Amino acid sequence: MTSRPVCAVLSTAYLPPVEYFMAAVMTGRLLIEAHESYVKQSYRNRCRIYACDGVLSLTVPVSMPAGSREVSVALVDYSKPWLQQHKRAIVSAYRTSAFFEYYQDDIFPILDSRPVCLLDLNMALTLRLLDLLGIRCTVSLTEEYRQSYGPEFLDLRDEIHPKKAVSEIFRDRFSPYYQVFSAKFGFIPGLSAVDLLFNEGPDAVSYLVRR
Repeated sequence: MTSRPVCAVLSTAYLPPVEYFMAAVMTGRLLIEAHESYVKQSYRNRCRIYACDGVLSLTVPVSMPAGSREVSVALVDYSKPWLQQHKRAIVSAYRTSAFFEYYQDDIFPILDSRPVCLLDLNMALTLRLLDLLGIRCTVSLTEEYRQSYGPEFLDLRDEIHPKKAVSEIFRDRFSPYYQVFSAKFGFIPGLSAVDLLFNEGPDAVSYLVRR
């Protein structure tokens, strides 16, 4: 692998974890997988935040059109009250953080716009977070599914997963930053980037570029 990969290949993710944005800083280019088969119980339709009882997973219900498993056609199911539940959970978790009131109006309108497709929802949130975090990065979608990429690519599609520990690639990049409930449960790495944003605000980008 080259000393600096030219691109990071990632699965789509709902309110992606901090590692996605570390990858953006490392490479300057993200390639989001749009043609893989949809995988349940992954970051594709869930995120992890720091709530009063510890880590809380927020899951977006998804339905698939008959005969297709491709993530690009996964539909968000608004028949369930998940949207209100997620917003309430985020408010409860971060309302006392230093920058929640400053950024909530940048995040919640995307949720309230109710994109039909999961990929559209995730892309809108990812692009907004890149902007709010102050990261300059080119983002594009794959045009076809490829099982593997060359050594100049940082393929993280299977590396970043809610049931896996923080990847070794990023482990040394995590150091404690202030979290609202850290006095109860200590520092928790690898949460949704909204955790870093709401707690660190404009200093979040400095955290992400640390070596």
